[in-house]
Amino acid sequence: MTSPGRTERLVLPGVLTAEQAARTVAGIIAAQREDGGIPWFRGHHLDPWDHTEAAMALDAAGEHERAEAAYDWLVRAQNPDGSWYAAYADGDAAAPTDRGRETNFCAYIAVGVWHHFLSTGDETFLDRMWPAVYAAVEYVLALQQPGGQIGWKREDDGTPVNDALLTGSSSVHQALRCALALAEQREEPQPDWELALGRLGHAIRSHPERFLDKSRYSMDWYYPVLGGALRGTAATDRIDASWEQFVVPGLGVRCVLPNPWVTGGESAELALALWAMGESDRAVQILKWMQHLRADDGLYWTGYVFDDDAIWPVERTSWTAGSLLLAVAALGGDEATTSVFGGDLLPTGLAPDCCR
Repeated sequence: MTSPGRTERLVLPGVLTAEQAARTVAGIIAAQREDGGIPWFRGHHLDPWDHTEAAMALDAAGEHERAEAAYDWLVRAQNPDGSWYAAYADGDAAAPTDRGRETNFCAYIAVGVWHHFLSTGDETFLDRMWPAVYAAVEYVLALQQPGGQIGWKREDDGTPVNDALLTGSSSVHQALRCALALAEQREEPQPDWELALGRLGHAIRSHPERFLDKSRYSMDWYYPVLGGALRGTAATDRIDASWEQFVVPGLGVRCVLPNPWVTGGESAELALALWAMGESDRAVQILKWMQHLRADDGLYWTGYVFDDDAIWPVERTSWTAGSLLLAVAALGGDEATTSVFGGDLLPTGLAPDCCR
């Protein structure tokens, strides 16, 4: 099912055996449509960000043809302005159900395409994807605000929503770094993107007032680290400052305060952020804790309400499984995954004039 060279990197004692990893990969494959789309689960919607995360997990498992099919789906579904809609019914590109066009959803193709290229070395794939990545980045940067932050989205009628989300902008930060890596690989420098990345990174690190206050959400806590804008002491200080608020020992990570609800996706993403900080022991502990969300089919329940001892919502999503596999792959040393989330070799952008 998974390529032999990859399977060993999806094994982590106390988290996944080889057999369990194979079942989780099979669960994602079962959700994938024949046309390559990966909805949350069959019958539910597809959003471009979670679709890409699931595709990256397939690459980490050696399922390169299926991952490539997922990226081909994005190319076919892309709007003329370089965007994608926020949701499609059961992954049907002809059936959008939310016509908002969110910037972080659109930018994330760059992360997936760079990850696939690093996984396969396929230059032909990179050449085929480049126009879609370029158009997506240009769409996103048209919504960058004077302070460097990225506006949230455009409505269906084209009206921009200029309010910025820290989580979304942090995800765009990672995507811009991957887009610049793709541009370097193609020997097509994009100095405007470098400047945009520098301004965005400065806003994330130094100007929290430029973003809507969503500090109740754990994603706003760890995404500046996961997206690569914070490293070193700044990252450690940020994570340690809110650890006790968001982390529930033995269960995982709260999605939002003060709700007694831990979620698998947030737990796995925090583990990835911890790994990127060099905190592998804490990352493994979080992944071990979230195994209470694992179902018999190898997928993971979205969340658990611990005050009521209840699984909620009653769904097992491809992206929750994908985030877990990517965290395990990073801890296992998968080169493509460590490069994308570690970021040591990714471009850093040009510092804005105020910071040079």
